[in-house]
Amino acid sequence: MHTILLIDDDERLASLLAEYFARYELHLISETHPVAGIQQIQNNNEIELVILDIMLPDMDGFEVCRRIRKNSDIPILMLTARGDVMDRIIGLEIGADDYLAKPFESRELVARIHNILKRLNSNNASKQDEVLQWGEFIIDKRSHQASLNKTNLNLTSKEFELLLLLAENPDRVYNRDQIMNELSGIDAELFSRSIDILVSRLRHKLKPLECVQTIRGQGYRFIAPIKSASC
Repeated sequence: MHTILLIDDDERLASLLAEYFARYELHLISETHPVAGIQQIQNNNEIELVILDIMLPDMDGFEVCRRIRKNSDIPILMLTARGDVMDRIIGLEIGADDYLAKPFESRELVARIHNILKRLNSNNASKQDEVLQWGEFIIDKRSHQASLNKTNLNLTSKEFELLLLLAENPDRVYNRDQIMNELSGIDAELFSRSIDILVSRLRHKLKPLECVQTIRGQGYRFIAPIKSASC
């Protein structure tokens, strides 16, 4: 079940949506006052998305959105009875993720919620995929850097490519020809001995880690270190 927070002073809407959402594994909690809604977000870690009405007592939805965004990147879907395009633009500019005008179809609201949650999960997975980590040993694909105990290992581009190739496929053995084919920019005319030199340089920079193993007569493989500073 995904927990959704509705901040809207229409208690009847909250009751109807709670019943409808339950069919789609969405658990709805609601607050009719903006301050109470903001407090819910601060105190309830299970909330995954906020449905926020613009027309609220004491504080409009735009101001609520601004306050939420000061401390949280939780997805916000704004609701309003207004059809003004400027309201939509303002809402998106201050940090709303989506916008739906009242009156709306409940099924469309559910579809938008699912799309936001799916996109969020996809983004989180992508971020995780961009970093390989074993304790204090980190390989960051975005920056093309590897670090150990928060110290940059200062790998060359080819050393990093080799490390990434092996680390993304732990326990798989690569022979010299396969490594040469996989690493962009390695001249096919170079002797396979150049791969041995590249491996040697990489191992030196990885010390005290000993995660690049030689498999005699076959090639090289990466053995994932235990989650500590060394193997």
